[in-house]
Amino acid sequence: MAVEVIMPKAGSEMEEGEIVQWFKNEGDHVEAGEVLLEIVTDKVNMEVEADASGTLLKILAQAGDVVPVVQTIAWIGEPGEAIPGATSTGEVAPAETVVEKKVDHTPVKEVEVIDYSGLRATPAARAYAREKGIDLSKVKGTGAKGRIHKDDVLDYKLNSKVKISPLAARIAQIEGINTESIAGTGPNGKIMKADVLAVLNGTPKAEPAKKEEIAQPGKKSVKAPNENQWGIVETVPMSPMRKVISKRMSESYFSAPTFVVNVEVDMTELLALRKKVVDAIIEETGKKATVTDFISLAVIKSLMKHPYVNASLSSDEKEMYLHHYVNLSIAVGMDSGLVVPVIKGADKMSLKELVIASKEITTKALAGKLKPDEMADSTFTISNLGMYGVKSFVPIINQPNTAILGVSATVQKPVVLNGEVTVRPIMTLTLTADHRVVDGLEGAKFMKTLKEAIENPLSLLI
Repeated sequence: MAVEVIMPKAGSEMEEGEIVQWFKNEGDHVEAGEVLLEIVTDKVNMEVEADASGTLLKILAQAGDVVPVVQTIAWIGEPGEAIPGATSTGEVAPAETVVEKKVDHTPVKEVEVIDYSGLRATPAARAYAREKGIDLSKVKGTGAKGRIHKDDVLDYKLNSKVKISPLAARIAQIEGINTESIAGTGPNGKIMKADVLAVLNGTPKAEPAKKEEIAQPGKKSVKAPNENQWGIVETVPMSPMRKVISKRMSESYFSAPTFVVNVEVDMTELLALRKKVVDAIIEETGKKATVTDFISLAVIKSLMKHPYVNASLSSDEKEMYLHHYVNLSIAVGMDSGLVVPVIKGADKMSLKELVIASKEITTKALAGKLKPDEMADSTFTISNLGMYGVKSFVPIINQPNTAILGVSATVQKPVVLNGEVTVRPIMTLTLTADHRVVDGLEGAKFMKTLKEAIENPLSLLI
């Protein structure tokens, strides 16, 4: 019996996933546990494995499609095996059609109304063509053996119309100009504003184009906006990752009343200690200890002394959860967005163990291989922009954390020591805290403890 491949629900907040790529084609043999496709959702890329062995009979959602969770995206079975919902020709209704029919309780056969002899078309393509009155015999299919998909019908519908910019169409509609007789000068013959205005210039009733005013029936003249005045505007759809970042940052920013504490830290001793131990750590672990690793260790030890900074608030704001352990998030920036992998049980780690854990989790993040549980249950977050030369910034809390630490660049600054001016490597640290849980005094005490730990780094190794 054929087995469904569904869009997995990886986490309670996941509502949909975008298919990045399929690693198998229709007709390929698949082994249970073999990676079948890659998806992106909730700020992570995931590889989806096959639940059963057999032949990949049908792929219902292609790369780039955004599909709701637990919706069927493919079928695996024996070669030639019938697939539930398939027509006599072997076509299968796409997932979007199946879901719509479940809601409307409409039988599949009612969708398959129009029949074109000799044509291969999906049920979705036929239904859309029937709805829009499109002759499928004029549509060129891009599927296997010329099969027509819904996208082919959509392309035909778009390309069969006169190509015209929205502004040009508006001017033509107001002036009653037939655009079918206009030769467009834009890309691929697209009719632009200048083409319509050129026709107006040759019409006695038209006002001079230089005034760029268009008469609207029943309204005063309005100035037409300039088209492409400044250059090209690229429209980029919001990816699932970007949507999640937008939602969570908005929720954090508008729900948590925050305050900010800045301190300057002398990095002289920490940099000297790192220089002494870096080779030994590389020799033992094969990984290089960074300044962030040392700061992370200092943060962890400081958090254990200030549990309110390492806390979270219940959704009804009636309880506070003080964590007597540290699950440390390290924000990792990528071209596609920001992810915050979590080093769990960081308070129990030595410097060497922390270096190993941070490098492993960061590498997975950059490779897009994080799993949802590797981004869950954090108690505190560090965001480091120092490598970009940023001298100071105010990070937004990664909820449900109570606070987040912004780490900036180390800068050579003149300071006064023992009555004399000298130049020292100084770093600015910024704490953003939720005032519902943390008071300013507690935030200041935490930063004082952190400053002392960093400026006396030997205490971190004890």
